[in-house]
Amino acid sequence: MERPRGRGAGINTPNKFHKLQTEYTSEDWQNWDEPDTNPKTQFIEDHPKTLLSTSDSPDLRNFNSINPYRGCEHGCIYCYARNSHEYWGFSAGLDFETKIVVKKNAPELLEKLFNSRKWEPTTIMFSGNTDCYQPAEKKYKLTRRLLEICLRYQNPVSVLTKNALILRDIDVLEKMAKLNLVHGAVSITSLNEDIRSTLEPRTVTAKRRLQVVKILHEAGVPMGIMTAPIVPGLTDHEIPAIIKAASENGARWAGYTVVRLNGVIGTLFEEWVKHHFPDRADKILNQIKDSHGGKVNDSRFGLRMTGEGKYAEHIRQLHSLACRKYFKEQELPKLDTSLFLRGGQMKLF
Repeated sequence: MERPRGRGAGINTPNKFHKLQTEYTSEDWQNWDEPDTNPKTQFIEDHPKTLLSTSDSPDLRNFNSINPYRGCEHGCIYCYARNSHEYWGFSAGLDFETKIVVKKNAPELLEKLFNSRKWEPTTIMFSGNTDCYQPAEKKYKLTRRLLEICLRYQNPVSVLTKNALILRDIDVLEKMAKLNLVHGAVSITSLNEDIRSTLEPRTVTAKRRLQVVKILHEAGVPMGIMTAPIVPGLTDHEIPAIIKAASENGARWAGYTVVRLNGVIGTLFEEWVKHHFPDRADKILNQIKDSHGGKVNDSRFGLRMTGEGKYAEHIRQLHSLACRKYFKEQELPKLDTSLFLRGGQMKLF
């Protein structure tokens, strides 16, 4: 089967919410119709009623995030956000990468939120689900407008991305950093370009991501990295090298998760790994299972992020040792919520 060029998913899996569909197994993708080998990205403009997502998960308590886009053209095969695309009537496969929902009124919703008497200033994560600096941002500039509003109201933010487009907004981020209103982080999964280009096909190289860390660090933005997700049997051996390189470019910390393949992501990942790494696909899948109680699908609070078992413990220790070696006692400053300006009016001095 010929795969779509420049995309992560090789198939469009059925949507579980569609009433009329045939039950399928993880192997059925081998018999499905040939996909479009050059699918074009479609931008679907939306005007939601709310913008802020608040998590009450035991793993992420009081986690407030903003995602100006649904779906992501980066096409990372492991992305947990793929499953949420089914809620909007699309497939978690190619549709997730090619049908991007744009929240056109996101800036207006944020300003309305900040003007609400109920709003208590707190750090907002940009990219809690999909990347706020994915290719659509170059056209729509929603993330920049949202950052400008956060600066005007002086509400702190934390930004996570794997795209160098964030450097376009260095002027805003630099001003926020001077007020202790921003942290930045870059996701780096592999320094191996062959792995990166298949795992995350429409993202920038690891070398460029390290440059992003360095440039923002030199601009005064406290920076870290996420070595996430770590794929057992494929990228886990790179943990020390990634953390060392990040430290040399100004990062202060590193976090991680172990890949988990919930919902239809398991089917998508299995098709992907058997196509790109047929010689070690079984090893990779088995080590993922070994890290999640014998399953690739893991939804257990407290364990789903970092896994359990001998292999997960090996990853934890390797990551912890590398952080102690290369970051020593560095810490991120706590962001300031006391500067918030209700109404967005700058104080007069």
